[in-house]
Amino acid sequence: MDVCTKQQRLAERARQSPQMAFTSLNHHLDMDWMREAYRRTRKASAPGVDGETAAEFAVNLDERLADLLERAKSGLYVAPPVKRAHLPKGPGQTRPIGMPTFSNKVLERGVVMALEPIYEQDFLDCSYGFRPGRSCHQALEALWRAIMSMGGCWLIDADISKFFDTLDKGHLRTMLDRRVRDGVIRRLIGKWLSAGVLEAGEVWYPTTGTPQGGVISPLLSNIYLHEVLDTWFEQVVRPRLRGRAFMIRYADDFVMGFEREDDARRVMAVLPKRFARFGLTIHPEKTKLLEFLPPERTGRAAPSFNFLGFTHHWAVSRRGRPWVQRQTRKERLVRSLRAVGDWCRKHRHQTLHDQWQHLRAALRGHYGYYGITGNRRRLDRYYEAVRRLWHKWLDRRSNRRDLDWERYQRVLARYPLPLPRVVHSVYGATRPVT
Repeated sequence: MDVCTKQQRLAERARQSPQMAFTSLNHHLDMDWMREAYRRTRKASAPGVDGETAAEFAVNLDERLADLLERAKSGLYVAPPVKRAHLPKGPGQTRPIGMPTFSNKVLERGVVMALEPIYEQDFLDCSYGFRPGRSCHQALEALWRAIMSMGGCWLIDADISKFFDTLDKGHLRTMLDRRVRDGVIRRLIGKWLSAGVLEAGEVWYPTTGTPQGGVISPLLSNIYLHEVLDTWFEQVVRPRLRGRAFMIRYADDFVMGFEREDDARRVMAVLPKRFARFGLTIHPEKTKLLEFLPPERTGRAAPSFNFLGFTHHWAVSRRGRPWVQRQTRKERLVRSLRAVGDWCRKHRHQTLHDQWQHLRAALRGHYGYYGITGNRRRLDRYYEAVRRLWHKWLDRRSNRRDLDWERYQRVLARYPLPLPRVVHSVYGATRPVT
């Protein structure tokens, strides 16, 4: 029986018995399962504390997988510390990112492959982050259609403070008990939750949170917020509301929309208390209640809000009707262009062909994410800025500075950069990036 068939059977059992806890799962983790886990594990990520790369792990692959599987099932497996680095997030801010060892990621992937079919039967439609077959663009479209169907709403733009660092492990274990009680699987998860963090040359052991960067962390966070937020909103909050409401969640980012102001204010008042029960904190300054209604209804400009890298605000369509426009968030645009400029400066002496290949990939990737309906101007702005940055650093390849704009146009004719285009259309006209 292949891996996909086993996963389908797990999903079917979970769907038929929504209250059942699985006590025997580890027998699915055999060599075929581990080979598939290795295949699905990202190979280009940075090495962990042992410095081992994916290519080095692949030497004598079956022996390494057999040894890893034996240690996992016998209880001899020891979760190595997670190396932590900090990436720039904004002015004066950084985002911690964990880098597990490659062997640890393979084992985590194998466990995720066993748990995912079960929890996918429980998760609700309002959740989009890190789930198979779901994407941030689906979350954005669902949000757009929900707001447009209401003609505007009272919107809670929420922010959970340091979610991955403050997630309560005790509550998480209780939540896992409801669906997964397999001894081997639970022992492995416990070891990963207790693994140390290597930072600035020292290992320390956090009492809360899950290591960011781990393969299993997104699934654990979805399990946690499914209990804390999703089911609470659907089963407790929504039946008590007087008007329509919706919620869209992508990982730990979520927004709630309400047809009536009184409903929104009641939920806004209880939201911090709900999260506090599970050891989480709603950021008091970044969480806002917005009157996100068309200016025609209120007589004043509606505030904008940010979600998944886009700024959402009311605009007027070509037919003169109010509609929600999504544009690349300014901070994201500046950060992307700064990265392109830094790359062009550091690699300006590479061949034109190599530079063109990199810039073409950067533009295609940008269009692939930000190319949505209503964002054409920001796409054009990004394209023009990249053209100017490439010209700037090509002109500085020597002291002569003789690459005038006319000569640069001939370079572009030979190495054309991809033009902006809408890839994700709310009208269903989705086109591939070329």
